[in-house]
Amino acid sequence: MKNNDNIIFFIPSIEGGGVEKNLLLILNHFSKNYNKLFLITCSHLNKDLPKNVEILTPKNKWFNRSRIIKNLLCSKILTTILYKKKNISVFSFQANIFAIIIAKLRSKKIVIRLNSSPKIWSKNIFKIHLFKFFYSLADKIIVNSYEFKRDVKNIFNLKSDVIYNPLNKNEILKKSKKKVNNNFFLKKDNSLKILNIGRFTKQKNQILILKAINEIKDKFNFKLFILGRGTEEYNLRKYIKTNNLKKYVKIIKYTNNPYPYMKNSDLFILSSIYEGLPNVLVESQLLNKPIISATCPSGPREILMNGKAGILFKNNNLESLVTKIQFYFKNKHKINQMIKTGKKNIKRFNYDVNMKKYLKILRSINR
Repeated sequence: MKNNDNIIFFIPSIEGGGVEKNLLLILNHFSKNYNKLFLITCSHLNKDLPKNVEILTPKNKWFNRSRIIKNLLCSKILTTILYKKKNISVFSFQANIFAIIIAKLRSKKIVIRLNSSPKIWSKNIFKIHLFKFFYSLADKIIVNSYEFKRDVKNIFNLKSDVIYNPLNKNEILKKSKKKVNNNFFLKKDNSLKILNIGRFTKQKNQILILKAINEIKDKFNFKLFILGRGTEEYNLRKYIKTNNLKKYVKIIKYTNNPYPYMKNSDLFILSSIYEGLPNVLVESQLLNKPIISATCPSGPREILMNGKAGILFKNNNLESLVTKIQFYFKNKHKINQMIKTGKKNIKRFNYDVNMKKYLKILRSINR
């Protein structure tokens, strides 16, 4: 029997990547347990949603220029719907302070999901006090790793609930079987295929991989593929051109199905300066790929079991990344054991188990 309570999912700006994946998974699962769900966003979703999910978006078409404008426009919609609806609660994925203020002014329950560890700006005392005050007003705080939970406790002195990102194994395995439509990627030249997937932003730090590749380009036979889109694409292409890396590096346009690339690559590298819990690492483990990852806050160390299930390099450290790539080329037998360890422990991200945790928290706040 479906729950008659309504839930609003609040995420003003959907930019692709892990947050969007988790949002869609949770929406689809919740739609089987609730009669009515609302999604407030300024972004267009490429996927069809269940019929009982109503998308609420501003009528204005000029909002794409600024994230703060998106936040304000979506906040206006949230204010309106909370005024009209009685049995309703808020599940915020983004712009959490906006959502908390509006929900509390309307005396509504709110759960917030944090996406990036506060450790990245923990030296900013003003931010710490600001976020601590508002986050303390939320009825529940959800984070996606135990390292993240410790950061929230140490920096904000607040409690949070850990729910790992749910892994839809069957869907990923099915999608990974589709053919890659890229001749450069499919070219058979016995070179090792290195892959990075992520938004082209300073956070994802793909420029570090390019710098590392530039140092080892004459030592090993490889090709690097960077899959995504974003504001840093110009700088990435400029670096590739300036350093004559075109024969080694290919930028591939963002796709909703990156899994065939992942399945047919030989090595995955994550270079992010910070994360929440990077889905791409878990997905790489599922597809039996060796991994080199930055020790960024938070998630990679936890996913890779402190180096037992993948190679870790010092966060945003070029020398460390170069050393670890060289280690990979020279220690294939050790890498195979890491792959086995990662695959064995992937059950932590079980879809059903983690979805039940989400449902339990949302239901608990409305009792």
